[in-house]
Parts: sequence; C-alpha cells; structure tokens
Amino acid sequence: MMNIDLHTHGKLSKKTEFSLDYFLSMAREAKDNGLHAVALTEHFNTRHFFDMMDQLDASFDYKGDYYEVDGLRVFSGMEIDVKDTGHILIIANRDNIRDLRRSLENYTEKDRFIPFESLLDYTEGWPALRIGAHPTRLSTPLTHHAPALLSRLDSLDMNAKDLYEAGLNVANDVRMLAEKLQLPVTAGSDSHQPLQFGSVLNRFGTLCDTADELRSAVKSRRFETEISPCLHVKVKGAQMLKELLKQTMIVD
Repeated sequence: MMNIDLHTHGKLSKKTEFSLDYFLSMAREAKDNGLHAVALTEHFNTRHFFDMMDQLDASFDYKGDYYEVDGLRVFSGMEIDVKDTGHILIIANRDNIRDLRRSLENYTEKDRFIPFESLLDYTEGWPALRIGAHPTRLSTPLTHHAPALLSRLDSLDMNAKDLYEAGLNVANDVRMLAEKLQLPVTAGSDSHQPLQFGSVLNRFGTLCDTADELRSAVKSRRFETEISPCLHVKVKGAQMLKELLKQTMIVD
C-alpha cells in the first residue's frame, strides 16, 4: 500500500528561496501524517526553480522518478499556468521536468502563459501523470476549456484548499465534472506549509516507483481518495502559520 499526496509544494511561496531545512520539515510532517509519498509540484515560475532541483539532486538519492527523503518518496513534478486561466500538474522524471521547465522560459509571465493545447501536445506520450489542478476554483478554473482538451488529462484534482475555502461540496463538483470527462479524481493538499499534510490523500494498493506507474494506477482507478475529518483545522492552521512566516522573510 502507498499513501500519496499528488499536489504539494516545497516552498512557502513563489517569492521565497528554497530552503532545504524547510523542505525537510515538510517531509517529516508528511510522514507523521501517514504519507509514504508526495508529488512535489512546485510552481514552474517560482523563484529560482532550477536551484531547488539542484539542491534536491545534491542532497538525496533519486530512484525511478522520486527522491528518497528520509524514507519519504518525493516524486518530481511541476505546476504550470496555462493561457486563459488554469493550472496543470505534470509528474514525471526529473529530466522531463527540467526539459519542460526550460521550454517554458518564455511563458512565465501572466500575459504570456502557454496555451493549454500546446502544453498537452508537448507532453503527449510522456511516461507522466497529468492532472487538472483545482478545476472548479473560482480564481483559476479549468471548466471553460474545451472538453476535448480536458479529457486528455489523466485526472482532476480534489484540492484541500478548495474544500476548506468553498466547502466539502467542492468534492462533488469535481467528481461531476470528472464523470462528464470520464476521468478519475485524485486528491492533493496543495500544501505550502507542513501542517496541511494529511488533509487529503490517495491510498494506492501498491508502491509505485515511476510516474508511469502512478499514471497506470490512476487511469485504472486502483486507488481511493480520503478526506480527513480534521481538514478544516489542518488547512486553517497551515494558512495562519504561512502568513506569519511570510512576514518574517525578506524577499528582494
């Protein structure tokens, strides 16, 4: 069995530098909340994205498509903004993630994000898991994109932040959209702060070593999602602490 969170971040915010100590505190909290693995889907236009990956490469063994972080499997990934609004999670081998990030160098600004179809075309055929992040979130919905494009994804994200801010009915909204598209629904905490881990998770029947194995398990629906009864406490506590920590950090 493998409990995995498929939408996480390793930094407090886009504007902060990557801190290995902070990242290790995230990993410890993830394990303490019963997780065996997480997908590190940091924002593609975060401050010094490649520096973060360089530090991970220098600090941890990489097996299959994941970093071995004190017993936690950390799959490499990225969260990407697309043109006309929406976020897409790509979980893949670190070489694919680096290649994709380099290809997006001219698409990092809000008025120049990559078209959704172009991103799908670029990653088509990859041994990767492609997830539509928080598809019904009011600020960054995916619902206005063509169903033919959305159905090329592997799953839709049931997001802990949305469950907290908009209510548990968000889960039903995402499931209804996914059913129309004939896609499964996966869970992601969207955590930038350790306390948010465990708010939601996915229970896989077997351990996965690669993104392709993750994708296969998701596509064949060999997993279950779980929403913690403590979700509201976890997310609220994480958001409050995140704001306090951001006030103490100096950013250029």
